[in-house]
Amino acid sequence: MESRDWQILKVLFEKKNITKTAEFLYISQPALTKRIQQMEKSFGVQIVLRGRRGIHFTPQGEYLVKCADEMLKKLQEVNDNLANMDDKVVGTLRIGATYLITRTRIPRLLKLFKEKYPNVEFKVTTGWSEEVYQSLVTQDVQVVMLRGDYNWQDGKSLLLQEPLVLVSDKKIEIEDLPKLPRIDYNSDYKLREMIDTWWSEHFSVPPLISMSVDKSDTCIEMIVNGLGYAIVPGYVLKDSNDLFKMELSDKKGNPLIRDTWMFYHEESLNFKLVRAFVDFVNNLEFENI
Repeated sequence: MESRDWQILKVLFEKKNITKTAEFLYISQPALTKRIQQMEKSFGVQIVLRGRRGIHFTPQGEYLVKCADEMLKKLQEVNDNLANMDDKVVGTLRIGATYLITRTRIPRLLKLFKEKYPNVEFKVTTGWSEEVYQSLVTQDVQVVMLRGDYNWQDGKSLLLQEPLVLVSDKKIEIEDLPKLPRIDYNSDYKLREMIDTWWSEHFSVPPLISMSVDKSDTCIEMIVNGLGYAIVPGYVLKDSNDLFKMELSDKKGNPLIRDTWMFYHEESLNFKLVRAFVDFVNNLEFENI
């Protein structure tokens, strides 16, 4: 079995659909079906059953799916160790990053790193902070960049601190917020927790949510068009100079700060590639990337 076959089993088990699996893996349906048949022939068992409602895994198929994670990790470990035997910094760096960091920082960061180490490739996993954090815990990635405070006891570097900001298209007073329309947006639970805690410290009534949108960028566009206010991390407002902004503080007067961290396992620094990347990031002015 090739690594591609184990990946096929994982995705097929998740999607339970040949068409969706083929689209996700960027292969044709006939090619996918043929690979499954080849796997079944190789092991001498039936892996999946096809019905009107999609794909169902046999007990043997479910067992193989359970083996897939272990096999893929072992293959990755072999590749990492082989790359680490070279005197050069080579190999594939597996990075996890939040949506906003991926969109605004990662492309430029990886470009600069590759200019210094041209034999390096990248695999980037994107998600909410808690998803990215979990991918490091399970060692699916080697380094993560995420926002918020996590009880990570291994290697870490503080990359950026940004205030939590009240933003509107015009000046507003904090005491008026309960009667003004607020625009919410999808975010990780730690940011929501920060905002909810601040609100409960200042008001005894819930906010007047006028709409909920997908991203902070969309939220800012709604604000620019006078549709309400929002509470966002400062970096979201980097290019929004015409808006009213007020940095928020807790009930003791301490500014509300949202941290951006780089986390990694200290033992992974034994790999030349991971150490080179961590050192590279630590020597940059992350805020100016």
